[in-house]
Amino acid sequence: MQGKTVVITGGNAGIGKEAAVGLAKLGARVIITSRNEQRGQTARQEIVDRSGNTDIVVMTLDLASFRSIRFFASELQDRVDRLDVLVNNAGLILRRRTVTEEGFEATFGINHLGHFLLTDLLLDRLQASAPARVVVVASDAHQSAKRGLDFDDLQSTRHYRFTKVYGKSKLANIYFARELARRLEGTGVTSNSLHPGFVRSEFGRGGDLGTLYGFGIKYLAAPFAISPEKGALATIYLASSPEVEDATGGYYVKSRRSLPSKVAQDDDAARRLWEMSEQLVASVPA
Repeated sequence: MQGKTVVITGGNAGIGKEAAVGLAKLGARVIITSRNEQRGQTARQEIVDRSGNTDIVVMTLDLASFRSIRFFASELQDRVDRLDVLVNNAGLILRRRTVTEEGFEATFGINHLGHFLLTDLLLDRLQASAPARVVVVASDAHQSAKRGLDFDDLQSTRHYRFTKVYGKSKLANIYFARELARRLEGTGVTSNSLHPGFVRSEFGRGGDLGTLYGFGIKYLAAPFAISPEKGALATIYLASSPEVEDATGGYYVKSRRSLPSKVAQDDDAARRLWEMSEQLVASVPA
């Protein structure tokens, strides 16, 4: 990864931070994003200390704000002349329905729509840097969306059950990676998604799920979880391994290509989500 530039959204914590450490050890210039500058700088120092690589940059990004996403993309392209890997890693789960700055349901808005806009804004730089890669951190939680996405209610205004909404956002991640791969065929830019495993991290513990659910994740489920270091292995693999340099449109579990749910293999639904995502982004003045 010497001479390559990697961007990791949410690289200040959890598997994003561990992926940053792993890719920094391989010699990459790693740019991590964080909503909080101080937390980002703390994470940066840890990444530098553990990897021995000082070429680590922190940039502020709030995926719940199109304004922040557009500013980040513009600033990034002013600062770097190439982008070899974009890791769409940041995500959240919310017990109660909230909305983004633009009024989109937050789980869908952050986990999918924010990354959709970010990737679109950076596509020219990725293609100019080809061969390049887009890595999307999805989850086996997509299997809970057994009936697929409700295209008449992507914002979950009629019903909000947080586990279902989260699962649908992860299904959207897989659709996005598949459709992006199709659209980028022949450009030298690949797109793949992955399931990192059930990871013992700060995910879901920051009060987003409330006291009871947060306690369950932290104390009851933790013994069955893998470490963030292990959870990051699939991300590092897809971002750097020569074995998957030309692989695209895949879904990976434990660094092996796997099949997502049958619903997740619906390419018509993936195209429909892409088109609706374009419409949603276009509905907000730049």
